[in-house]
Amino acid sequence: MGSYHALDKVLVYFFVVVCALQQCLATGVETDQTALLVVNASEGLGRPIPNTLFGLFFEEINHAGTGGLWAELVNNRGFEAGGQNAPSNINPWSVIGDESSLLVSTDRSSCFERNKIALRMEALCDSEGPKECPSGGVGIYNPGFWGMNIEKGKTYKVVMYVRSLGSIDISVSLASSNGSQLLTTTNIIVDASKVSKWKKMEVLLEAKETNSNSRLQLTTTRKGVIWFDQVSLMPLDTYKGHGFRKDLVEMLAKLQPRFVRFPGGCFVEGEWLRNAFRWKETVGPWEERPGHFGDVWKYWTDDGLGYFEFLQLAEDLGAFPIWVFNNGISHNDEVDPSKIQPFVQEALDGIEFAIGDTNSKWGSVRASMGHPEPFDLRYVAVGNEDCWKKNYRGNYLKFYDAIKNAYPDIKIISNCDGSSQKLDHPADMYDFHVYTSADKMFSMAHQFDGTSRDPDGPKAFVSEYAVTGKDAGSGSLLAALAEAGFLIGLERNSDVVEMASYAPLLVNTNDRRWMPDAIVFDSSQLDAIVFDSSQLYGTPSFWMQQFFAASSGATVLDTNLKTNSPNSVIASAVTWQNSEDNTNHLRIKIVNFGSSPVKLKISVDGLASNSINLSGSSKTVLTSTGSSKTVLTSSNVMDENSFNEPKKVVPIQSGLGITGENLDFVLSPHSFTSFDLLRERINLRSKETAGSSLISSI
Repeated sequence: MGSYHALDKVLVYFFVVVCALQQCLATGVETDQTALLVVNASEGLGRPIPNTLFGLFFEEINHAGTGGLWAELVNNRGFEAGGQNAPSNINPWSVIGDESSLLVSTDRSSCFERNKIALRMEALCDSEGPKECPSGGVGIYNPGFWGMNIEKGKTYKVVMYVRSLGSIDISVSLASSNGSQLLTTTNIIVDASKVSKWKKMEVLLEAKETNSNSRLQLTTTRKGVIWFDQVSLMPLDTYKGHGFRKDLVEMLAKLQPRFVRFPGGCFVEGEWLRNAFRWKETVGPWEERPGHFGDVWKYWTDDGLGYFEFLQLAEDLGAFPIWVFNNGISHNDEVDPSKIQPFVQEALDGIEFAIGDTNSKWGSVRASMGHPEPFDLRYVAVGNEDCWKKNYRGNYLKFYDAIKNAYPDIKIISNCDGSSQKLDHPADMYDFHVYTSADKMFSMAHQFDGTSRDPDGPKAFVSEYAVTGKDAGSGSLLAALAEAGFLIGLERNSDVVEMASYAPLLVNTNDRRWMPDAIVFDSSQLDAIVFDSSQLYGTPSFWMQQFFAASSGATVLDTNLKTNSPNSVIASAVTWQNSEDNTNHLRIKIVNFGSSPVKLKISVDGLASNSINLSGSSKTVLTSTGSSKTVLTSSNVMDENSFNEPKKVVPIQSGLGITGENLDFVLSPHSFTSFDLLRERINLRSKETAGSSLISSI
């Protein structure tokens, strides 16, 4: 535990440092960068940060959900991806056998009204006789999304609907990619009388071996015709039992998000309205969901990850859901305001589904899905990036009036930017998106400095931000540093900025539609987060966001940064309480975006003597470890993480590393540092005594 200077020493110290800074500026010396950060921690002078400031934005892009966050292993489980006409393309399903032993096609015989396509499989061979089936039988297989990761000892649930003209003997197996290795298998044997009409079959398979590139096989050695529909394979162990891939959700939980914005993005709009996300098609029993082609990002989703599941995910993460709904506008077509009422009703019905009473029409549907209690939906966004479209304002006002009339407490988010000029329509919040270079992003730390402080005006929702282009690569240290500076600016302007989220969140490495992304994964699934595994890693931007995890609901303090490099250094300070042990902390975050080291001195005013426990305090630096795992400051700002080096750029925590009582540090070039000072459990000085000689400084 350290001791502290008295006020007279602080003033002398401050005068000397400021003079030194001014001299450096006057002489143009660039090689000896210095900075003094004065933090005023006086009680009552801080400003509360919204408890929603930092969260997540999920978009169905990069196979983030389908083949990713949603744990379903079968790709095109309902055979609907090829369209509603028959015959149709059944990809990625393939056949086991040849045309002399097997005929496979599709028809419209399904028992599900909203997805009529079923697969018809006719085995022309038998277990004995002149036309004997090959060893292992004939049938169909599904490789999932670039291979199914099957792990020894894990249990998987297979659900499928079957109909046949006769009795059936179906082998349900998990096998290697070429079928040569069986990981587990079981047989379904049923009399003809029980499968003359569609019957739901369920089996559990425990894997006896591990194979990261597996497939599901349905085979038979019995001559006859069998129809299949809605074939699902899910690991039994999912996040909180709700169908989410555990390792990915655990990564999301590391960010301690306060909200989840979903399901897009452009995915909400569609290239054409006929392919936009329609929430009513994504609720109810999964077997009855028709699925749809996401024509913006060019792949099919069966909508197993639907509106209900997004609401459930937010709840599981302890976050508020933010529903983005289509406002009658896509990339290529628009509904006129005079005809928008059906879309308005869709939005009202969607809110009722989320928060309506179980006796209401759509609240009862939610209850039938196992969630009688309402979800905590408080925010909705009217469209995505549509402000400049011809019909947006006219449509928006129709939605706004109807929602406020029916649900006055719901906060409504406009697509139009109100950061530099007043909106011409009512809104609780306005959406702000930015994708730009690293230099521009860092400079945008001051984007909201001049925004109106009208307490009754709409707040900003920075729902999509990221450094893109050559500065970002696939996720660089440089990008993360620029974004950190931008977030420090948002933190300091959190009186006018209510929420912020990075984008995109997830990318399946087999379908990179956008770079960079916060979390990179392949189709393999893990029991838990293992950051040195080849299946999953966070980019530097992911790790950067963890520095801000405690900021939501914290208190931002007044700071004064004096430096001879004002365009490359930015800092903020917050106080927060650790909910696990109720300890109180003062966190100072500072980015050195420049290429030279900076000598930093920190002075904290407004605390009683001995109120900081130096031995319990720490320093965390986002830095490059290199392949040798030796902690170094990166000499290459384009350093990235990868499957081979998932920990190349990560936060490194250590003690403060100081001797004596002064907080004197050297900020490495291109670095992001967090100083976490543990505060003792003592009473702080009141605002009235803030000017006394008992004010302390480190």
